Amino acid sequence: MATTFPRQHARTHRFTLGTPRSFTVAPDGSRVVFLRSRSGSDLANLLWVQEVANGQEWIAADPEELLGGAAEELSPEERARRERSREGTAGVVGYATDSSVRMAAFALSGRLFTADLLSGRSQELPTPTPVVDPRPSPDGQHVAYVTGGALRVVTATGKDDRALAEPEAETVTWGLAEFIAAEEMSRIRGYWWSPDSDRLLVARADDAPVRRWTIADPANPQAEPARVAYPAAGTENAEVTLHLLGLDGSRTEVVWDRERYPYLARAHWSDAGPPLLLVQTRDQREAVYLSVDTATGATSITLTENDPIWLELFGGVPAWAPDGELIRITDRADTAEGGARVLMAGARPLTSPALHVRAVLDIGDDDVLFSASEGDGNGSARRRAPGDIGVYRVPLAGGEVVRIADEDGPHLASAARGGGTLVLSTATLSRPGARVVLLRESDSARIGAVESYAETPVLATAPRLLHAGKRRIPAAVVLPTGYRESDGPLPVLMDPYGGPHGQRVVAAHNAHLTAQWFADQGFAVVTADGRGTPGHSPGWEKAVARRLASVTLDDQVEALRALAEDFPLDLSRVGIRGWSYGGYLAALAVLRRPDVFHAAVAGAPVTDWRLYDTHYTERYCGTPQDDPEVYAESSLLTDEGLSLVDADSPHRPMMIIHGLADDNVVVAHALRLSSALLAAGRAHEVLPLSGVTHMASGAEVAENLLLLQVGFLKRSLGMAG
Repeated sequence: MATTFPRQHARTHRFTLGTPRSFTVAPDGSRVVFLRSRSGSDLANLLWVQEVANGQEWIAADPEELLGGAAEELSPEERARRERSREGTAGVVGYATDSSVRMAAFALSGRLFTADLLSGRSQELPTPTPVVDPRPSPDGQHVAYVTGGALRVVTATGKDDRALAEPEAETVTWGLAEFIAAEEMSRIRGYWWSPDSDRLLVARADDAPVRRWTIADPANPQAEPARVAYPAAGTENAEVTLHLLGLDGSRTEVVWDRERYPYLARAHWSDAGPPLLLVQTRDQREAVYLSVDTATGATSITLTENDPIWLELFGGVPAWAPDGELIRITDRADTAEGGARVLMAGARPLTSPALHVRAVLDIGDDDVLFSASEGDGNGSARRRAPGDIGVYRVPLAGGEVVRIADEDGPHLASAARGGGTLVLSTATLSRPGARVVLLRESDSARIGAVESYAETPVLATAPRLLHAGKRRIPAAVVLPTGYRESDGPLPVLMDPYGGPHGQRVVAAHNAHLTAQWFADQGFAVVTADGRGTPGHSPGWEKAVARRLASVTLDDQVEALRALAEDFPLDLSRVGIRGWSYGGYLAALAVLRRPDVFHAAVAGAPVTDWRLYDTHYTERYCGTPQDDPEVYAESSLLTDEGLSLVDADSPHRPMMIIHGLADDNVVVAHALRLSSALLAAGRAHEVLPLSGVTHMASGAEVAENLLLLQVGFLKRSLGMAG
């Protein structure tokens, strides 16, 4: 039987399996460590090492061999970690190394393993199970890990296993990131080793104040419902404190004004300076960078930042430069309309408004490696095609910013480096997948490559990336393969995410494959990254503050109408589909703008922002107590039914899809929307996914979801076949 795109797309986890990832480069640049499965359809990642000098590869850890062929068993804590990080694969899904990159630690099936990265030999360390997030000390002599909410440490030889901190109650954990940190702050860690390997900085989280919600499994009524701590907007968060725990048994609490700054957003500890913290006020309009006195636990303010809207968080910062300067990314409003996001060393900007800095990838002895897009703060129209994300470096002393690229044209790139060796992963529009090359940093010469085992898609795409409308909204347009002008206008499928932290218009071939498949079913597929999406300017992202619904929906309409002037779009037949925020936007579109949108597929939609979490929702909407009008305008629902929907407006078909095991956007969102639609006499379809979380990553589910969606859209828009 021939392989269809939906089947291949599902079986390969969107063509990510077999792709090398999670790179670590030895400090002498001699070898590269990474994860990769054996094929493009194999879920289980192995830990690999490649010698840079000769390209030789070897396996440092093979899950099948280490587990004796037994299936993996995941603890609830590990399942939660993977859900928060959107990790849908198996085997070695994460690892940590010592500072010399000679030893790695990882968990398999709740058991602790270490790997000698030089010999390729792995061993299991006997410890209490299930083990979560093991991390070697910088000197490689110990491994710390979490089990049962306790932070424990064991020698690298498996001796002297002991607890450094144990939970005082069932609601307490040591060394784990709480829900909000992992889900919304991208802080997935809960402890950090000291550079001297003699103690750790450890987060203690107590979620006793957090309300408990129930997630049941209706398909298995004999199973006990799960009780989860969910900090909904306007309600209590977990209480998070920090402690310095010594291997000698010492314990010192780190003290800061937690009442004013309850959010622990970032922590950093390197040999360049004392522990560094970034903490935020609950409204996220003020943040302070704190230095920790390791002798007393007292903190001192290094810098305070304020923003009238909100302060964004970034990867890789804050951190100390080798000379002790504070490296950070900040938004500057004094540059041009929309402002600029720049890289700072102390009080000095290292980049200009011509670049919109995304994340810091590495801080070297004399430079910073970072990712960036073209900025809007340069006083001119965007020059590059939208979706370009490049890798750059800039001297710490200031000077020329250099773009590091292995090929010309717009692309999506990331990098890791060490000891003069740089690993550069690049995806482009012209070919599927990503190409990973090894570069010599001194002259950017190619000195090797890391092979990908990812499958080649059964279809190809050639999206048009452009800016649409007066606002120059980044957009991608995909037409059916072989489309000719004589074929006439096409029904339109809008395919957005459309909200914060979700850039869909990127210069990467595989990102547009699903759009191509939908296009080949007879649609013109349009993806638009309106205001609120990342990658352009602070002003672009923050335009959604206190008006999520109106701004994001208006930009979808503007992009659609502008593109119809240049592409064969039949505006009398417009469907829209999306997942998560995209699901919210799809439902919003047919309810508030039925004059423009004629059918919607809403996957895992947020329908009432009072039911979503604190850190995310309050950043954009405030709190339900202080800003009830913002919630009424942004949500699809009120306590009385549908929100801001004209009762006389046309009824548009809607398919609502939701996983019953979703603990991020709980299924109550979909059920309440369905009830409100029913009460308003609006026909709709509901597709419940038993046992499925927010990721919906199972192969059969993923394949059939595509088929069911295209069938619904064709019926709803009056398309034949």
